[in-house]
Amino acid sequence: MGSIIGHLRRQALPLLLLTLPGTLAAQDLPSPPLPNGPLVLQTVAGQLEIQILARGMPHPWSLAFLPGGDMLITERGGQLRRLRPGSSQPKTIAGVPQVHVEGLLGLMEVLPHPQFASNKTLYLTYHKKIGDQPKAVAVVLARAILDGNRLTGVRELLVTDTWDGGGGAGGRLTFGDDGKLYMAVGSSRDGAAQEPGSLRGKVLRLNDDGTAPRDNPFVGKAGFRPEIYTWGHRNPSGLAVHPATRQLWLAEYGPNGGDEINILGAGKNYGWPLVGLGRSYDGPYTAEAPHRDGMERAVADFVPGISPSGLAFYTGKDFPSWTSSAFVGAQRLGMIAPTGRLVRIKFDEQQNERAREELLVDVRQRIRDVRMGPDGLMYLLTDEADGALLVLKPLRPADGLRPGDDGYDAAQGNAAIVR
Repeated sequence: MGSIIGHLRRQALPLLLLTLPGTLAAQDLPSPPLPNGPLVLQTVAGQLEIQILARGMPHPWSLAFLPGGDMLITERGGQLRRLRPGSSQPKTIAGVPQVHVEGLLGLMEVLPHPQFASNKTLYLTYHKKIGDQPKAVAVVLARAILDGNRLTGVRELLVTDTWDGGGGAGGRLTFGDDGKLYMAVGSSRDGAAQEPGSLRGKVLRLNDDGTAPRDNPFVGKAGFRPEIYTWGHRNPSGLAVHPATRQLWLAEYGPNGGDEINILGAGKNYGWPLVGLGRSYDGPYTAEAPHRDGMERAVADFVPGISPSGLAFYTGKDFPSWTSSAFVGAQRLGMIAPTGRLVRIKFDEQQNERAREELLVDVRQRIRDVRMGPDGLMYLLTDEADGALLVLKPLRPADGLRPGDDGYDAAQGNAAIVR
């Protein structure tokens, strides 16, 4: 393991060259490759090991678990993979609908139905071209049956209004405690998030057949699409149910900084592009004020931005001090690459942020998805050309901490590679 430290230090040398005139801009640098062996990290809660379960997947985007232990993984380029326990070679699933791949657009989420064991139903989100316009792109929600390693009966349930394809457009899915399907759709550059007749920049609440429930907050209100649950979002990138409060939490991109985590409430407006802490890519702030009456405040902000992607709450037993902490994948810090990492945020019972810990800083991989597995372990996808599926496994508790101790506020949060 000692060679891993030298490996990562050698990979860090190009960053030092950024101080010299005439060198590459930071965003032109690729992430360093993952080493072949596992990594051991020291965190404030104890030591953990990062194991690579599978690699060689081009830009994986979403991870889902099936009954029996199989995992499904989407790749942005349009592939759906199935990884069986004990295997490191995911199998390709046939029958995936054709998707529009451009920049960060392509195949997005995969989500099993809550009764997957009996109905074998999956949901997918992806992008597609609409009509003859060269830049008319929409986000699609589709449903299919998984028959072995093939999708059958693929059916489009919902197609959003189109936009020019620039930027991302979300596509995260989750089922709430109410049995409804929630779909987060981005708006990126334009003002669609504040348009009640547009599905973009919204979180949608749907029946499992894609229709709008009758008790949605805007049903019957003039000008509003009945599918809308919340609005005023820029580009949702992580959607999860809090394990204690059962509320829906959403991570979303700001423009240049101003990334947010929000707690969702029916009918609430979260402000984009009228409020926020982010700047345009040219430099000025995008909004005149960070907050406004009648619009919801974030429970966590990121300045500089982290390009968040993936959101999960820790529900394992190995690190009690992590219980209910929010873990957010980060693809880069402050518009500089390669600076991907995993961020843990501790909240108190009133959902006030109390502390942050940054993990995997030295690994410098773009983290695209974060999931808690049914085995109580945390799984990550790296958004790289040689994308990987990682699992975090505990080794031993931190020195001086008893099980259940927090120790968080008394320690620095950056994890370090120790062997």
